[in-house]
Order: sequence, then C-alpha cells, then structure tokens
Amino acid sequence: MTIQHEESSTAAAVLRAAMVDELRELGAVRDPRVARALAVVPRHLFAPGADLAAAYAATGTVVPVRDAVGRMVSTVSAPHIQAMMLEQARVAPGMRVLEVGSAGYNAALLAELVGETGEVTTVDILPGVAERARRCLDAAGYGRVRVVLADAEGGVPDHAPYDLVLVTTAVRDIPSAWTDQLAPGGRLVVPLRLRGQTRSVVFEADGGRLVGHDAQVCSFVPLAGAGAFPEQVLALDGDDVVVRLDDAAPVDVDEVRQALTWPRVKTWSGVHSGEEPFDDLLLWLAVGLENSGLLLARQAAVTRGTVAHAWSLGMPAVVGKGSLAYFSLSAKVPGRVSREFGVQAQGPAAELLTSQFIERIRAWKADRPARIEAFPAGTPDAALPAGGVFLDRPHRRVVVSWPSGPEVPV
Repeated sequence: MTIQHEESSTAAAVLRAAMVDELRELGAVRDPRVARALAVVPRHLFAPGADLAAAYAATGTVVPVRDAVGRMVSTVSAPHIQAMMLEQARVAPGMRVLEVGSAGYNAALLAELVGETGEVTTVDILPGVAERARRCLDAAGYGRVRVVLADAEGGVPDHAPYDLVLVTTAVRDIPSAWTDQLAPGGRLVVPLRLRGQTRSVVFEADGGRLVGHDAQVCSFVPLAGAGAFPEQVLALDGDDVVVRLDDAAPVDVDEVRQALTWPRVKTWSGVHSGEEPFDDLLLWLAVGLENSGLLLARQAAVTRGTVAHAWSLGMPAVVGKGSLAYFSLSAKVPGRVSREFGVQAQGPAAELLTSQFIERIRAWKADRPARIEAFPAGTPDAALPAGGVFLDRPHRRVVVSWPSGPEVPV
C-alpha cells in the first residue's frame, strides 16, 4: 500500500465516522447494527470520481451513471435515506435479501447486516450499472454479494425465496413476482410513487392484500424495464421549473407555460403547521386533487420571480384549464415554529384551482395518518376500503385512505 493510499484510507475512515455521528444527530440512525454497517463499508469506493467529502456527506446523493441526455439512471442514494430504509427493513443475520437496483453500496450494507450466514442478491436491468456494481463490490471486499443482470419486474426466482425484498428505485406498482418470491412472513420495502409523492413503505402480506406501514418521504430514480411508468414531464422554464405528472390526463405544456405569464394569486388557508412534519398533508393533497403532480423548481426560478418556492423534494401541484396551482408556506417568522399553509396559482382558472386546493387543505386532519394498502388487480371496489383513493396499476390496486378521517372523493 502506498503512503498516498494509506492517507486516503485514513481520511475516509475519519469522514465515515463523522458521517455516522451526523446521522445519529439527525435521528436517521437508531439501530446500532445499522450504524456499525455504515461505519464499516467504504462508501467512497462506490463513488469513484467523487471527492471524499462528497462521498461521505450524510444527506448527499452521488450520481455515478447518467444516460445519453444527462438524466440520472443510477445513484448512490444519500446515507440518511439508506439508513432509514435499512431500519425500516429490520435486516437480521441469516436473512436472504433481494435488492432491486444495483448501485452497489446499499448491497454492501445489506451484506454486513445479514452476515456470513445470509445472502444478498442485487438485480439491475442496465448492463453498465450491474457491471459497475460488480466491480465496486469486489474492490470493497464484498464478492459474496450476487449481482444479476435482469429486468427486476420478474424478480430473481433462481435464488428465492427471500426474507426481504428491498427496492431502491421509485415504482408505481408492485409486481406479483416480488411478493411471490417472498418467504412466509417476509417484508417488502418499496419507494412507492403516489401522484408525484414518493414514500418508502414497508409492506407485509395479509391474505391477498399488502398492508403498508411506516411510510417515509424519499426520492429515487424511476424503475427501468417492463415496470417503468409513463410520466408527463412539463418543462415550464427550461429545467428550472418542471412539473411531473404520473396519474393525470394529457396536458398541453404550452398552455401551462402561458399560465406563468399571468399574475400570481396567493391565498392562505387559515391552517397552520405545528412542530411535527406535515408530510402527510402533502400526500393528502397529491392523491385527493385531480390532475395533481409534483412541481420541482430551482432557486434561479425563484430569483427571477417565475415561481414562489424552491423545495428539494418538490411540492404538490395541480394543472388544469391552462392554469397551474401549487402548495405554499408562509414566510418564517423569527421565534415562531408555526407557518400557514396556502396556495399560489396562475392562469385563467387560478381561482377555481385555488378553491379546490384550499378546501382540501382545510379538510386535512393532522392526527389521522394515511394508510397505504395494495390489493390484487381486479379486486372489486366493494372489497376495497371505503373512502379511499384507488390508484389502478397493472398488478395492484393501490389504496390510500385515512381511517376515521374525512371521506376522500374517489
């Protein structure tokens, strides 16, 4: 080993320890076994080309693979997201695990958690991604992780059954193969896309349905292959303002662009945030409003006055009748935690969209969290939870409901 290599390894170890300390402070790591795995696996070896500080940033994503037009097709997700999902999964020694999406680093963490008596299989449809994962895993000393090049829609039946299927790409549906290949009592952890909002959900089988719990906010690149989902991407101001729609009627992007030339209508709801996160409100808005999606904006667009906010994970938005409306928060007031929820809207139907948005905000009940379930495709409406929103997919009918809460229009 050269002196330079020794110095690099020492620096990486220091940064790795600091990363784990920061994750503990953020509350992202509580399980000591997950903390140990994060402290052991050399993350920088899965991010060649990134400097050490970037590789070990607790909330930073590394993008090692882009397609021909620059879109992300594989990422080494931020450590705080990976830690959250590993804790959701409750990985135990001796488990057999299937990981969907092969950046390599997460598979190495799983290998640490299942130990020598467990097995980790990771699958990806992109040859370059799978080859890179294999190289990085070998370089880091995790040759025992099995890397499979295949369309994850079909799972990996050759090495089933699995105690855990952990998905690291955003999906709208849950293929039957994933649940068919689960061992009895197995768990499925999935970043589920729900009209723009993505939640990492832990699913467990209950008869013919999948019952979800512990839904956490996250963001992942979409699944490729047969399970890829159609998505309308409306570039309203270059890449600085984009609306993503995955469950909406076709939209004329030029009409929505024109809406941004109209005066902005700002309306407040009279409903305020508390000290707790309001992630459930964002899901409540996304699934309950027609033609809803996710508005992503950069600070440059805010500076130009094109939009009012720039949030890293986006904000719920609605398009319709040549108009655009999106979720808003009042400005921070020093010494005050509470902020008021509101709507910003532009276009000829701004008042109509605002009215629908505000009504929905006012109907939200903070003490009634969402329940997410998935039923086999073809399940009749009468067999689904009353008052829920039904999202029909090829394999499943995903139902989002708020038990004991206000009825959700379907």
